Amino acid sequence: MTDATLAQRQADDDAFVQRHLRRNFTGHFIHGMLGLTGFRVMYAPTLIPSYILLLTGSAAMVGLGQSLLQLGAILSPIVGAARIEHRARVLPYAIRVGGLMRVQILGLALAGWFLGGWALVAVTLMLFFLLGIFTGTQRVAFQMLMSKVIPIARRGRLQGYRNLTGGAIAAVMSYWAGAYLIERDVWGNGYATTFFVTFVLTSLGLFALQAMMKEPDAVTVRGQVSLRERMRDLPELLSDPDYRWFIIAQGLAIAGRVGAPFYVLIAAERMGMDGSTIGLLSLAFLGADTLSNLLWGQMGDRLGFRAAFIAAVALWIGGIAMLLLAATPGVIVASFCLLGAAASGYQMSATTMVLEFGAREDTAMRLALSTTVEGTIAAAGPLIGGLVVHLLGARVLMAVALGFLVAALLVLLFRVREPRRRVPAVVFDDLGTPEA
Repeated sequence: MTDATLAQRQADDDAFVQRHLRRNFTGHFIHGMLGLTGFRVMYAPTLIPSYILLLTGSAAMVGLGQSLLQLGAILSPIVGAARIEHRARVLPYAIRVGGLMRVQILGLALAGWFLGGWALVAVTLMLFFLLGIFTGTQRVAFQMLMSKVIPIARRGRLQGYRNLTGGAIAAVMSYWAGAYLIERDVWGNGYATTFFVTFVLTSLGLFALQAMMKEPDAVTVRGQVSLRERMRDLPELLSDPDYRWFIIAQGLAIAGRVGAPFYVLIAAERMGMDGSTIGLLSLAFLGADTLSNLLWGQMGDRLGFRAAFIAAVALWIGGIAMLLLAATPGVIVASFCLLGAAASGYQMSATTMVLEFGAREDTAMRLALSTTVEGTIAAAGPLIGGLVVHLLGARVLMAVALGFLVAALLVLLFRVREPRRRVPAVVFDDLGTPEA
């Protein structure tokens, strides 16, 4: 392909993106809003840990469940990236993977209603593993879609508005799920009923995206090669020192998340752990997550997502320290607010910043590599964390988590450059179009 032809295809792609921007922005917003409403209830550090603890009575099993959820995301992102980076369009594959992910959530609901004893535990753990597999693949596919149809100067705002709305609904829903569905054991198993509501909401979001999104053909794609051949190219991606240190910072931050499934156990020392407490802490965590999203989005668009990443890790350190020192329920609730805001900032900054390194045709594999590193550490972390809690207590684990987070903060401050500063500055107008 000649430079002139490539330039023309790029111009055509830019025109397509601008022509369908409002429709695609709205489709991504609806999909993300409904998806976040469901998934943030699922992944808040209250629902799944308390469910596993209810089923097994074991902190070690809480760690095993969280590890299985992450274990599936170790290799699936790379497999998914290899399956989409030669495709001119990603949407059909993304819809299939998203649908399979939602089937696992439906399975959790059905298992909770119709199984009991260790059969329920075994099936639940298996579904966590499968959910992790499809979560890792979906993350690559949907971030790839966003990079194709949403200009860089609009991604923070899209995620901010989406996360604000979806998170607000999720915060209310999490409180309702804890205080009503779980506390009153609605339909015989309040946790299963919560999983079913999550399945319905996330499925509606997927249908909305499929109906609304207009995807252009990719300007450039990689030739199709075997997975083994493609994996040989991974060291080349890490030859970029900024991306390499970004991966290291991300890994350290995820290692710091080792304590997340056990936040609620420390809170239970002061507050107990009934349905109302789970609902209140979920509301605090998700409420702060929600309200901080506009800040993270604006910060990312205006200052770059490195600044948002740094601020999120700093809040994370503060939240854990406050939780460890908390003497009253009010301080515990406040610590969950800081932890929720930090989780939101980390998720937005880490997943969006990775889109800005390197060549466009390597975007899918960079996403996959980052997700795999994250998934590997996140899989081992809760299992090790569960054993540490069992042997030494949750407070020792939180001190270890603080150490990892401080290391991540130092790497971000002194080793990772803002990727937008590595190229000549580009000024964007309000629609995200580069100005002359």
